[in-house]
Amino acid sequence: MSLSSESPASAAAALRERANALHQQILTVDSHIDFAPADLTGERNYSERLETQFNLPLMIEGGLAAAFFIVYVGQTREAQHPEALQTTGYERAYKHAVEKFDAVKRFTTEIAGDKIALALTASDVRRITDMGKKVALIGVENGYPLGADIARVEEFYQRGARYLSLTHNGHNQLGDSHTGEKEGWKWHGVSPLGKQVIAALNRCGIMVDVSHASKEAMLQTAALSKAPIIASHSSCRALCDSSRNLDDEQLLALKHTGGVIQIVAYDLFLKKLTPDSPQRSSALAAARQEFGLPEPNHFASRARYHALLKSLSEHQRAIYEEKLAAIAEAFPGDPATSIDDLLDHVDHAVKLLGIDHVGIASDFDGGGGVAGWNDAGETRNVTLELIRRGYSAAQIAKLWGGNILRVMEAAQTVATISPTTQWRH
Repeated sequence: MSLSSESPASAAAALRERANALHQQILTVDSHIDFAPADLTGERNYSERLETQFNLPLMIEGGLAAAFFIVYVGQTREAQHPEALQTTGYERAYKHAVEKFDAVKRFTTEIAGDKIALALTASDVRRITDMGKKVALIGVENGYPLGADIARVEEFYQRGARYLSLTHNGHNQLGDSHTGEKEGWKWHGVSPLGKQVIAALNRCGIMVDVSHASKEAMLQTAALSKAPIIASHSSCRALCDSSRNLDDEQLLALKHTGGVIQIVAYDLFLKKLTPDSPQRSSALAAARQEFGLPEPNHFASRARYHALLKSLSEHQRAIYEEKLAAIAEAFPGDPATSIDDLLDHVDHAVKLLGIDHVGIASDFDGGGGVAGWNDAGETRNVTLELIRRGYSAAQIAKLWGGNILRVMEAAQTVATISPTTQWRH
């Protein structure tokens, strides 16, 4: 009787070793990281291990090569008021956007320039990586800070922006948001100003991002853009019926442009969860309180929850996990959203669109994070699970960064201005 030459434990170790080796070889790009300027320029900042889902130590630990830092500014109350008040809101939003641009510049030069550098082109990403540094790129979430000034598109480009989403949560001057499914519509797609902005983004070589746009606005953008478009952090509506996701018609329209959907590790966009029973909620709250952990339901506390959980000793974590297992047995509920759920969406998009039109985003520190990939330090786990799903090394390289860098290059090929930058103050 012959015995197996490899135990399950040794097979798992060999697979992880293979995944780690591949992870080091490929160029991994996370297309959506939210941040507060203080996390980049404060006395304590991303050069240190903070209670955030993303920082440089975690980026290094997880083997993440590059990340888009997001210049996000929400709409202000003035957005729905007469023109004079709208102008006040635009200026306030513009100042906040500039503050974020400047924070990224300062972090990648003065504060942590020995470890990370700003990339303006896809070739920059590869060059900086070859130098042994991490890579920062800039995306703009919400075109609201542009106001009514088309010239600001080029200014944002000069400040380093390499993608821009027209909308966020709520309609603005450029088009309708996905939230219109509940609120009703303002423009029935992209506004006249929004159409001009799309053309300006194409001229500058800034990728047009359709995450947060309404379906009609997204489809119109796909038809209008002369360059491939992206959905920087969305998932598949066929698997999770959220207005933030793209249905199959939208996904095919995105493919037609040559674009890419960056499947996002945000639990609410990956599967619908049944609310916990009062008994289960109470038991979970008691377990968290015993170990000094906050409720992880809101994105602001989610990062803190996982940072504190990782700070527990191995013995404490084991006890906590035993308590969670006991609670799950006594009060059954939906299992936590995990990398498996994320990869179900990747599988769906790849099957529908092909491997060249799908990528990966975390939305860390903006609501993202799933079991197994709750911070940048766990990024290697995604590569491991992709291998388990049967993806080849070449396919994983495309998913992890090759596809979005291809779209970035295509956008800059369409551009009519040089891909250099002059920082304006």
